[in-house]
Amino acid sequence: MATSAVAVRSTSILTPVVDFLLVGGLSMIIFIPILASGQEITWVTIGTVAWIQLIVNYAHFLGSFRIVYRSKEMILRHKWATIGVPLIMAVCLVYALYEARTGSQFMLAMFFMVASGYLAWHYTGQTWGMMVVFAHLNGIRHTRLEYWLIRGGLRILLVWHLMWFLKVTLANPALVEAAFQVTSYLTIAAFVMGAAGLIHIRMRTGKNPPFRGVVAWVALFVWYAFIARYGLMGLFLVQLAHALQYLEFPLRVEINRAAQQTIRSQGTQLALYVLGMLGTTVLITLFVPGPTKAVASHLLGAGPESVAPVLISYYIAIHHFFADGVIWKLRNPDVQEDLFAHARPVANTAEGAAPMWWQRAFWVK
Repeated sequence: MATSAVAVRSTSILTPVVDFLLVGGLSMIIFIPILASGQEITWVTIGTVAWIQLIVNYAHFLGSFRIVYRSKEMILRHKWATIGVPLIMAVCLVYALYEARTGSQFMLAMFFMVASGYLAWHYTGQTWGMMVVFAHLNGIRHTRLEYWLIRGGLRILLVWHLMWFLKVTLANPALVEAAFQVTSYLTIAAFVMGAAGLIHIRMRTGKNPPFRGVVAWVALFVWYAFIARYGLMGLFLVQLAHALQYLEFPLRVEINRAAQQTIRSQGTQLALYVLGMLGTTVLITLFVPGPTKAVASHLLGAGPESVAPVLISYYIAIHHFFADGVIWKLRNPDVQEDLFAHARPVANTAEGAAPMWWQRAFWVK
């Protein structure tokens, strides 16, 4: 095959427009006008939002499980996340089910608190991950100062999320009201710190910070404003946005891995991946109605019959947090190869098979 000059593919995960929409653009297009209107959300019920969020949410869980459980070597490399944590939680889950039969829900409350705490860490950590990924694709590395400015601001948002969680779940929210008000004011400092970090990138490199990374960062502030304004309904809608933000990254890993196969094998592998994700998500949706039961159990005082699906839902969520913690370390060469193989310099070819339709759809131009 004749080879010509080296070409460099673009700095996208899928395409610039898809990246923009998924990492936060679409959610801001929807959330900002709603916030600006000042109106209550009456055009959709929380049950409907919960079920839509459930479908997308479990798809994003399965994306991480597909990566971490894809091979025996991967499982053994991360034994704590793939074997240790699931086994420990399984024991706790069984005990929690036994405990619920006695009328106590202490373990259920523990699962709830752990999942909620990790969720705050997860939101802010994923936003930082988006910023690092798009900086990497644009040839930018953050300095320690930029790291502490941007991520320090995200840590403030994490604390705000925890204070909000305590305020809406404690029997006496007055216990954390003062702390909640303080962290609410500190979110202004968080924005200033992050903005200073982004400006420093511009001054140091002469390049604008990657636009899609900035979109992910701004989106997180919009998300938390939405949660502060609309409470539980806001949280469900934000969780939907968070899950959408994640989905293109495991998809890109699958596309890059499929690209190592023949043209026919690539199409088959991706078709099986999509069908497997959709089918499993539908099954989980039918048998583990987590969010809707979770709302009833924790906020409306539902009975023990709701405990099993709630616990299973939290089990999957917490396991996902641990799985994510080991599969997206960009300092790991294997992770870089899986996520960025499409963005490496490649040789143009004078001849060869034309790309199939799905390659053209996902090809980064």
